[in-house]
Amino acid sequence: MRNTIADVHGIKVGHYTDREAATGCTVVLCEQGAVAGGDIAGSAPGTRETDLLRPTSLVQEVQAILLSGGSAFGLDAAAGVMRYLEERGFGYDTPIAKIPIVPAAILFDLAVGSSQVRPGAEQGYQACLAASDKEVAEGCVGAGTGATVGKILGIDRATKSGLGTASQGIAGGIIVAALIVVNAFGDVIDPKTGQILAGPRHASGKDFLSTAELLKSGEAGRNAPLLNTTIGVVATNAHLDKGQVSKLAQMAQDGIARAIKPSHTMYDGDAMFALSLGEKSSDITVLGSVAAEVVTTAIIRAITQAEALAGLPAAKEVGIRWN
Repeated sequence: MRNTIADVHGIKVGHYTDREAATGCTVVLCEQGAVAGGDIAGSAPGTRETDLLRPTSLVQEVQAILLSGGSAFGLDAAAGVMRYLEERGFGYDTPIAKIPIVPAAILFDLAVGSSQVRPGAEQGYQACLAASDKEVAEGCVGAGTGATVGKILGIDRATKSGLGTASQGIAGGIIVAALIVVNAFGDVIDPKTGQILAGPRHASGKDFLSTAELLKSGEAGRNAPLLNTTIGVVATNAHLDKGQVSKLAQMAQDGIARAIKPSHTMYDGDAMFALSLGEKSSDITVLGSVAAEVVTTAIIRAITQAEALAGLPAAKEVGIRWN
């Protein structure tokens, strides 16, 4: 167990990172296929192939999930993931061809770095070439390269965020894991203490303000919030059908609500994908409960592993210290 989503057998993770432009993409490969579901709780999503994740849809399995920067432009990176999979013979089998199924979600990072550079097909392909089932890089990498949080006072007062991953093993050899990119409108908090770990920075640059309190003061009306989102993937080696895996994605969203305040806003496109790989038996209520926990842990890691980039400080530069 390496405390990453790659602890689930059959999953590989690859990043494409452009630190100069502060953008990138991340692919979660499950080349042999994984039963997939999804849940969208935010009101400003940017997604691809999410309709086929419904339990009533024909296709049961996907071969990859793409998370990308670049706003809606970044959805083009999925074409590169499809090319990679097609070249290797992976996809939904039809009488004519195997068609790789690659749902995707994007985040808005155009206000950080260069707004003219966005991940496309070549960057998606490069992320696949970099994919591994070993260590998973965290922080300002892949889709998390341009991620920020706490933007109610504008991007100049925001805090650098990134990408985090986590896993848990439970009874029966079951593993539940998550990979999350945190580009939230609100603050990331420690759910145990309520402490703000990252959010809009105080004018002094040495502390954080509360987005929730600023909203109550009418601050949101003075600053048009940049588009935001928290997107991610949860995965398990338990055997689930499409209805159950969709429930897993829904319950995993609770992890966002615990660690981000406020979450699921009109300004966020919060989207969660879920993958089932394996034949182990487990109760969906147990799996969903653990999924929320690993999502919360992955969100906090996205903050603690982030570094200053594109002129924006990470939380550790603002003065927060973790045990």
